Amino acid sequence: MDSIAEAIVALFVVIGSFFGLVGSFGLLKLTDQMSRLHAPTKATTLGVGSVLIASLLSAWLIGPAISLHELLITIFLFLTAPVTAHFVAKAHIHRRIAPRDLPDAAQDGGWAVHGGAESGAPGRDAG
Repeated sequence: MDSIAEAIVALFVVIGSFFGLVGSFGLLKLTDQMSRLHAPTKATTLGVGSVLIASLLSAWLIGPAISLHELLITIFLFLTAPVTAHFVAKAHIHRRIAPRDLPDAAQDGGWAVHGGAESGAPGRDAG
């Protein structure tokens, strides 16, 4: 049973290493910021998550006790990485595009912090 457990843990470590390598390579080789944002948020997150799951399985299958720290870290990682990527992408959009070139915001402000009739900022039609 120990050899099967070790093989499962090793498989998750190899998968995590592969995704980490692909994510790091993508971060270095992709050309623009929005493309580079995709590599660490997808591939590297899966890589770190796989290594953490391997550590969790190692503690559970091979070690004497269950360790939930890795599970909590994995959940935190999978919840925060997309939110962080969204904030970075939105900041990139607002930094690179003038407010007059953005689409109008919805009645409640919509997706944009620019524009909107109630904010007094120039929208697409007011430019």
